[in-house]
Amino acid sequence: MKNLIEIRWHGRGGQGAKTASLLLADAAFNTGKYIQGFPEYGPERMGAPITAYNRISNKPIRIHSNIYEPDYVVVVDDTLLESVDVTAGLKKEGAIVINTVKDNDTIKKLLKGYEGEIYKINARKISEETLGRYFPNTPMLAAIVKVSKIMTDEELLNDMKGSFKHKFAKKPEVIEGNMKALEMALGSVEKI
Repeated sequence: MKNLIEIRWHGRGGQGAKTASLLLADAAFNTGKYIQGFPEYGPERMGAPITAYNRISNKPIRIHSNIYEPDYVVVVDDTLLESVDVTAGLKKEGAIVINTVKDNDTIKKLLKGYEGEIYKINARKISEETLGRYFPNTPMLAAIVKVSKIMTDEELLNDMKGSFKHKFAKKPEVIEGNMKALEMALGSVEKI
């Protein structure tokens, strides 16, 4: 991992992009990294576009601003590709990870010539198979870890097991499904 990795998340209110960015920050912290995880607030309503951010580093982080030139972008809802410039400032040495079932040519057209690496994953299918409902944030969390190599798959799975036990203490029945969603997503990221 290079000294500082910056990630921008694009999603819609209620899809868990903010939660996923905070879970990533916690997991990276637990592997000994310095971290920041924060949302950018706008009109707070279900379905409204939201942005969240992560900074992960091997050294203390002295920057306290939004991220304008991310190394990675995570798109939790592919409808945003048509209304938000998700590649704005994205480094071409970086990558974008998209939750989509769109074909590769359509994705490339929607990204308007972005020259970096493009990855996709069907987070809907994974979450519906493992959780019985559409919660794209857990598969997208695994997908960005796989692409960015911020930590190993094993480090992510071990940390998230503990996080889920705490987060879902009153709903332990969802822990197994979330763990399966992570595992399935780690093996389902496809490079375009």
